[in-house]
Parts: sequence; C-alpha cells; structure tokens
Amino acid sequence: MTDSVKTTTGGCLCGAVRYEVKGPLRDVVNCHCSMCQRLHGSFGPHSKARKVNITITRDAGLAWYASSRIARRGFCRVCGSSLFWEPFDLDATGIIAGSLDGPTSLRTIGHIFVGEKCDFYEITDGLPQYEASSDGALVDDYR
Repeated sequence: MTDSVKTTTGGCLCGAVRYEVKGPLRDVVNCHCSMCQRLHGSFGPHSKARKVNITITRDAGLAWYASSRIARRGFCRVCGSSLFWEPFDLDATGIIAGSLDGPTSLRTIGHIFVGEKCDFYEITDGLPQYEASSDGALVDDYR
C-alpha cells in the first residue's frame, strides 16, 4: 500500500531552514498590509496549512519574531528569508508561497488588506479584493 498524502517541501534561501507539509495547502492569498509591505517589499503571497501537518526538518537558522499580539513570524536568521506567519490561537500557519519548492500547483485566489496597499503598483488580475481581512471568504479549505 502506498502513501497517497501529498508532501510539499520548502525552505529558506541558504538552506539553514527546511520544512515539509503533509497534506493540502491553501491556494495563495496576497496580503497587502503595512507589515507585509515592510517584510516583503510590497505584498506577501501566503499559502496556509494546518499546524499539525507542518514539520521543520532543518532548523539551524529558524527564528521567530512576535510581530503582533495575534501572531509571530518565522524567518531564517542566517539569510533573512521570510517563511511563516503563525497565529497564536488558530490551528493553521501561513506559509510564504515563494519559500515552497516548486512546482506547487497553487494559484492566487485573492487579495486582502488592499486598503493599505502600496501606491506604486495596481492590482489588475480581477481576483476578489478585500479592504481588510477576507474574514474567511478566501479560505478554500486547503484543497
């Protein structure tokens, strides 16, 4: 009998942090909040998986920063790659989509916090946009 659970891997730029996700990933939501602007340079492309499905397989560079009262951010302290957005009281962790090893078969499904979007680009893809949080409307329940 073969294991039919999909495993996706990812990590930082220098390889000091590696992780795997067993099971489904949510499609990508682009977050345009002011914190993501400072962290990513414009917006943050986030996938998501249940915390119990994420395993850190190499943590030589993993560090966490409590970026707000509701969540912490995981990054590599060696190369600076942003990797995770982890809410304290939810069962899922946001995964920076660019840190996933491709191909991922993920697609972008919408935009959140567009009320805080940088003024140097336009969103022209026709996907749903939310002034703040989507309040669960962009969940797609981890395909």
